[in-house]
Parts: sequence; C-alpha cells; structure tokens
Amino acid sequence: MSSTPVAPDPSTEPPAFTDLGLRPELLAALAALGYEEPTPIQREAIPPLLAGRDLLGQAATGTGKTAAFALPVLQRMPDDRPDGNPVALVLVPTRELAVQVSEAFHRYGKDLGTRVLPIYGGQPIGRQLRALDAGIDVVIATPGRALDHIARGTLRLGAVSTVVLDEADEMLDMGFAEDIEAILEHAPQQRQTVLFSATMPARIDGMARAHLTDPVRILIAREQPVAGAAPLVRQSAYLVSRAHKPAALGRVLDVESPTAAIVFCRSREEVDRLTETMNGRGYRAEALHGGMSQEQRDRVMSRLRSGTADLLVATDVAARGLDVEQLSHVVNYDVPSAPESYVHRIGRVGRAGREGVAITLAEPREHRMLKTIERVTGQRITIDKIPTVADLRTRRLELTQAALRESLLEDDLDPFRVIVESLSDEFDLMEVALAAVKLAHEATLPGFDEAEEEIPQIAVRPPRPARPEYDSRGDRRGGRPRAGGVTQVFIGLGRRAGVRPQDLVGAITGETRVSGRDIGSIEIADRFSLVEVPIAVADEVIAGLRDSTIKGRKATVRLDRDNRR
Repeated sequence: MSSTPVAPDPSTEPPAFTDLGLRPELLAALAALGYEEPTPIQREAIPPLLAGRDLLGQAATGTGKTAAFALPVLQRMPDDRPDGNPVALVLVPTRELAVQVSEAFHRYGKDLGTRVLPIYGGQPIGRQLRALDAGIDVVIATPGRALDHIARGTLRLGAVSTVVLDEADEMLDMGFAEDIEAILEHAPQQRQTVLFSATMPARIDGMARAHLTDPVRILIAREQPVAGAAPLVRQSAYLVSRAHKPAALGRVLDVESPTAAIVFCRSREEVDRLTETMNGRGYRAEALHGGMSQEQRDRVMSRLRSGTADLLVATDVAARGLDVEQLSHVVNYDVPSAPESYVHRIGRVGRAGREGVAITLAEPREHRMLKTIERVTGQRITIDKIPTVADLRTRRLELTQAALRESLLEDDLDPFRVIVESLSDEFDLMEVALAAVKLAHEATLPGFDEAEEEIPQIAVRPPRPARPEYDSRGDRRGGRPRAGGVTQVFIGLGRRAGVRPQDLVGAITGETRVSGRDIGSIEIADRFSLVEVPIAVADEVIAGLRDSTIKGRKATVRLDRDNRR
C-alpha cells in the first residue's frame, strides 16, 4: 500500500475554515457553533478528503476527527438524490458514538437539508425501517445492526460513495472484524474509504492495505505542552493493596474534587460493588455495564450530563464511545491490561484545550505494567503517595475557603445582613464569622469521617532481574519451579494469534502475584499454549488470565487436561 505521509508544517500559518474551500452553509454552521479555526486533524484531513482521496488517520479521541470526515462528506453531497439511498456510510463501535456522530452531522449540515440516521441495536427497528424507506443521505451505524439491515434488504449501499470507519481499533477489539469485511463487500468498489484509529496495531494496517487505495496517511499526536507549561492531562498513579482500594479511591477523589469522573473497572460485579461503596461515601455514583438495558444506559448518561450524578463507574466495553463534556477525571481502578486501553481511557479528558486528570490505582504486582504503559505512550506516570487523613483535612479547609471567597465576590449577601447585625449585639463579630465558617466547613465532603484510618503507604519496589532467556523456537528455557510441585495451564491462544513466550509471562506477572522466576517451561503450539506454574498459584493464574486479554484477545484458560504431573 503506497501512501502519502502528511505532517503539519509549523512554519506556515494555520488555515482558517474559510481557507479549506468549504461551502457557505457549512461555514455558517461552524461560525454559529463557535468554531474559530480547524484542529490539526481537520487541517490535514479535510483538503485530501474534499479531493476524493482515501485516508488513513491516527488521532486520539477528542482531537476533532468527527468534523474532519463529516464536513467533507457534507461538502461532497450531491444536490439531487432522487432514489433516497445513502451516499455515505459511517461505521462506529458503539450506539453512544453513533448518536454523537449523528448529532454532529445534523449540526454541521442543518442548512443543507441532509437526512442523517443513526442505526444501532437497542433501538426499535421499526423506526429505523421507516426512516430508511423514506430516504436517507448519511447512515451512521454499528456494524452488527448495519449487517442486519443489509441482510433484510433495507440498507442498500449501491449509491454509497464514501465509507468511514471511525475508531477502527475499537471495532476490531470488540470482535467486529468479520462484520466490517462483510459490509465492505456490499459497498461499491469505486468509493472513497476513510479509516480513523486512535492506535495503529498491525491489524489496522492490514485492513488499510486491503481496503484503501493510495491513501493519504496522517498521524496527529496528542498535543504536547510547551516547555514550562502544565500538561493537558496530568497522569499519576497510587500503589495500594486490593483490600484498601475502595478507601483509597474515595480518599483520592475527595482531595481531587472532580467536576465529573469515570472510574473504570474490569467486571460488572466490581462495578456494582464499587458504585454502592461510593454512594455510601456521599458521592452521586451511577453504574454502567453491559448487563444494563439501553433504557437504563440512557438514563444513567442523562443524569451524568445534567449534573445530577458526578461519578460514573463503568466497564471498558460499556463506556466505549462516551463523550461527556464536563468530564475532568478518569480513574483506572485497576491497571489496564494493554497500553491501548489506557490511551483510549485517558483520551476522554484533556479535550479542546481543557485540562484533565488521569489516575491509576495499582496493586504492587501491577507496577511493572505501569512502566510498560509509560514506555509505549512515551508519557510519564507519576507515582504519588495516597492522601493522608491530614491531607484530607487540609483539602476540606481549602474548599471551605474557596467557597466562602466565591460567595463574597459573587453572591447577594444583603438578605443575611440582619442576622449578622442581630448576632453581633450578643457575640463578638469574629465569633459569628467562625460559627458561619464552621457550618460551611461541615457541608464539604459530607462522607468524610474524622476517625477514618490511615491507608498503608506502599513503597515502589526495585526493578526485578532481567527476563529469562528463550531458545531458538521462542520457547522458554528451564526455570522450572522446584518447591511444592508444578502443573500446566492451558491457554487457548498460540502462534496463529501471534503469541510469544514474553506475552504469556507478561500477562501472568501483570495479572497475578506470580513473579517471572516462578514460571517454568512454556510451550507454544499453533492454536494453544501450555505454561508451567506452581500448583499453589494455578487457580490464581487461571482466574487472572480469564479476566484479562492476551494480544488483545480473550482466551480459554484452564488446567491442562492431559497434565500428568
């Protein structure tokens, strides 16, 4: 696949939207929305897309890529569309993102009369059928529902001139690869294909080679701060034992005082437990996971966006595609098992020039995975100490002072003057002020307990010895555990999935308390792998691997049935 790499030229003056050749209706819509100048991805992507080129774009969430492909699609929309079949198809990983992209198309194309329809599971299909029958210009769809309509004959792609794959890496991670291939087979061969992804693993590059023709390739890195300036996303981590994690999360959030935050958990059960715990601490927390109906999900998101909830506890899959404007903090309740997941999570804050905070609660065994994430992302994650009770008391006083200062500067206090004047006849004015401050202070952090115990601080461990050596086949040499007996764990991924011994060692040590020295021989076949571990930790290894991914994929994990040790 040949491609034209494009990188911003810092020596040139950045163009305005008026310099990109957009039609007046689009410029008027952008002006009404308050868009002053295009973002880097918009500057680089819009001109080649207007020229009809295929495009492969790598850009993080929140960089403005929706407008980067929506504006060219609307610009190239033919004036005469008599048959009512769509001329553009946008595939997205989640229903939430389908709605967001659809809303963006409506905002940009409101003066063009463009008919836009989001189609996704969980929505009454009858409404979608009626809209498709009446005629649609742009369809934004999740792959599964799009394929369903194609099979019904209700979504006809014969007139499609542009196909956009948005957040392609997310769609592949969610298992939509075969659906996407089937959908593209129904689209015309002579079309413009646009692929956007936050990360660029080999699978994305393979898809681009198969379906894009001579694409323009654009890489937009996350905006880096200038020297001496604070980063847009402050990244930090706290080392804490699992038993103290709920208390540590509450302590950190009490000190940070987020406007709104998402806390990521690994399982539905953990989401439900933690939501209940945080509500008990006085937070307005809502749960979001795959076991909820679409109506429940919509209700939760409405509460978060309206401000009646300020903490969302969610699984990765349930939170994909969410865009909450007031979000200030993202918290990893566990260290993500893959750096790509970390990138997607923290991409939800620090958008549009706003500062954000990314916090990770890491168990001691997960410290090495933090280093891997630092190495892959090229960004430092600061290891901080868990706030003490004294820190929390200090923070409460700061919040009280800030609230009083704001009230003095902005509020109309005259209605309360009569109270102060009457009390000042009986008490010293300073005492009256102290009593008022005390009442205001007690209203901050209502879940705080003055008798709360300290959370043990965990020191950073020194680095472990170098990893073991591997033989010419890639299998691990020796290193068999000696004490207590050993057994073999079966893992249903092998060479065909690109699995290497290093991947298995990293997954086990990253998800369990087992160290690399405890792992024995590793055998990797085409479709499965066998790993030798101490019998005493076999159950922990199996449980840890079942809850994680290896090379981005879930695997069957169990004791080897043929094991005779």
